[in-house]
Amino acid sequence: MSEPAADSQASALMSVLDLEQRDDDLFVGQTPSTPLQRIFGGQVAGQALMAATRTLPEDRTVHSLHSYFLRPGDPNEEIRYAVDRIRDGRTFTTRRVIACQRRKGEDVAIFSLTADASAPQPAVAEHALPMPDVPRPETLPTLAEMVAPYGEHAAAALAISRAVEQRLMEDPFNREPKRPPHTRTYAWMRVAGRLPEVPAVHTAALTFASDLTLLSAGLARLGGGWGGRFVGASLDHAVWFHQQVRSDEWFLYQTDSPAASAGRALCFGEVWAADGTHVATVAQQGLIRSLKG
Repeated sequence: MSEPAADSQASALMSVLDLEQRDDDLFVGQTPSTPLQRIFGGQVAGQALMAATRTLPEDRTVHSLHSYFLRPGDPNEEIRYAVDRIRDGRTFTTRRVIACQRRKGEDVAIFSLTADASAPQPAVAEHALPMPDVPRPETLPTLAEMVAPYGEHAAAALAISRAVEQRLMEDPFNREPKRPPHTRTYAWMRVAGRLPEVPAVHTAALTFASDLTLLSAGLARLGGGWGGRFVGASLDHAVWFHQQVRSDEWFLYQTDSPAASAGRALCFGEVWAADGTHVATVAQQGLIRSLKG
């Protein structure tokens, strides 16, 4: 798997996804240096998916994952991913992954993931959502350009997304409130540089990126943004992969939130490749709290 990535951003992401194997079904992931007090959820999800993929037969590719964030991850501790081979069928293969870290001398679970993979199947029903008509990424400012006026307030957002280039269509810190039926948000993303020609790497990279902006959809009807008013955390995360994607080429990420209550928001995402191919659907429930008490 360890073909060299083309530049520092892609190399940084590959250093996160290229796990150390310590036993047949035990893998270890590291966290790059970060100013954050907890590990970015997309990192743990991407690493857990890579651990599951490393135990699959060569003819199987992951078509869905379902996961729960159990505890905040400590960026100063290694993460151990234990894979349970719970099904090896003629067509489908299922893996369960538990991610653990040390806390006060004991191992505790911080994340769990179940991934299902399958051998190629002939298509019967074939349909997909059309890609929305939105501005192309080359016409939009970079994330660094867009958040430059916010200085240190934007440091965390830039640190989380340094391996994934983003072109947003709205200021993430100062959005206008959205009203039905126009509640969707759009962003172009890609890993900056070239990733290895390994489909599992691109699937894991998309999983990593899919956690970057999704929970923000829960704030879309309030307007504003994170920027010190709210704090949020992912509670669970699911991805269905419809087609193979290249995560180092531009893809469009559409997000929306159909329901929010009791401090939680349910958010959905749709992903299209730049050519209009509908490649994935994402779902997440997240915690949103006001910092004003």
